[in-house]
Amino acid sequence: MTHPLVQMEGIYKGFPGVQALSDCQFELAPGEVHALVGENGAGKSTLMKILTGIYQKDAGRLLLKGREVHIPHTKAAQSLGVSIIHQELNLIPDLTIAQNMFIGREPRRKVRMLLDEKKMNADTVELLEQLNLDLDPRMKISELSVAKQQMIEIAKALSFKSDVLIMDEPTAALTDAEIGELFRMIARLRSSGVGIVYISHRMEELRVISDRITVMRDGRYIATVKTKDTSMDSVISMMVGRELQVEKRKPEKPGQAKTVLEVRGLSRAKAFEGIQFTVRAGEIVGVAGLMGAGRTEVARAIFGADRLDAGEIYVNGQQVRIRGTHDAVKHGIGYLSEDRKRYGLLVDMDVGANMALPSLTKLMRFGWMREGEIEQVSASYVEALKIKTPGIRQKAKFLSGGNQQKIVIGKWLYRDCQLLIFDEPTRGIDVGAKAEIYALLEQLAQQGKAILMISSELPEILRLSHRVLVMCEGRITGELIGEQATQENIMRLATSRN
Repeated sequence: MTHPLVQMEGIYKGFPGVQALSDCQFELAPGEVHALVGENGAGKSTLMKILTGIYQKDAGRLLLKGREVHIPHTKAAQSLGVSIIHQELNLIPDLTIAQNMFIGREPRRKVRMLLDEKKMNADTVELLEQLNLDLDPRMKISELSVAKQQMIEIAKALSFKSDVLIMDEPTAALTDAEIGELFRMIARLRSSGVGIVYISHRMEELRVISDRITVMRDGRYIATVKTKDTSMDSVISMMVGRELQVEKRKPEKPGQAKTVLEVRGLSRAKAFEGIQFTVRAGEIVGVAGLMGAGRTEVARAIFGADRLDAGEIYVNGQQVRIRGTHDAVKHGIGYLSEDRKRYGLLVDMDVGANMALPSLTKLMRFGWMREGEIEQVSASYVEALKIKTPGIRQKAKFLSGGNQQKIVIGKWLYRDCQLLIFDEPTRGIDVGAKAEIYALLEQLAQQGKAILMISSELPEILRLSHRVLVMCEGRITGELIGEQATQENIMRLATSRN
């Protein structure tokens, strides 16, 4: 009887305050390409980190070739024949192919334990030949294309005698021709009995390359289906099948509302290209997409935190040059980063000082700060935003995540910004605080503020947005309005490069 290469049964994993995995299962057969799919946060990476020894399971069984095993660390996983190729390649550009292949385990000569470079190069050629790669082992990694670098990662994994290979978004940075080359290599590995776990958000690829698909959602196992017997639409439905916890609303703003922001042809190398959209006064435009789609990169470029390679930005119909964040603030743009503690707050300063930060030049008179005005205005925003704090002299680090987020909102209202960019506005805050932030965003829109909101939570996008822009791999793949804006339609556009 041939055992599966991998069997994971009843896997549980928790972190402080979060149950990441509950009763999850996964199976991989020899010579199989098994796709693992789910939205951001579904638990895919956590499950695979348990398989590769990065995390330890809290409960459940893990079997390799029918034998129950404990995998305490990544070296143990490699010794058991389990390797992972991460989306971010782990190669050193200035070293050669051979040096990267055997880094930390270089062959040595018997005499004085000197490096045996000749053997290392020969062993590398042998590994490359297994994958039909005709490359000089003395070439530097920096001389190779991304696709060739990925092939080197695969060859390196095989050097550990791996019979389980996990590929995390392997085609994210590849062209169509390079994807074809990768698929041919996967076919050769499959024919030799290697089992491949294929993690991807690209639905069209799964139909071509996978034998089975396992769907995860909210840290739970949903189903395993044979690829040939199912449609990608049904897979997407399983991925997003949870019930919405908040009521959807689709009010449409009058077409004649003033356009506050318009961007045309924004591009930044290796991040996004050809981005164009508008945001009108009183409108919340949601930006949806999967991890790595380029949403935050676009927001940072509009705010001047990152440079643009091409494109034009218009504020209130006038073209503006934004060479840094100071230019964005000058033109009435406020940005609430997804990492508020790093980019939004000075946590060791008090509430009032944080709120005044973007407005310091306006608050100076003859070189002195107008402390009385800072206290008065800050106190008014603490009251208006219902910030729970003993007073404006309380340090920001002692407040909850939701109240910290309100401080960041307050500082841009203090500055009287007309365009507010919210990047993951409710990340890391509790359900009650979320409801308050939602109400606040709606109130700001009713006051005529233009809001661009990035969120990975589809219920949040659907609850708040008048229009939804969907991004995939650095491009806007669609715009959804009204009843078109559903979880299924968003996911379809978020997994399509067309």
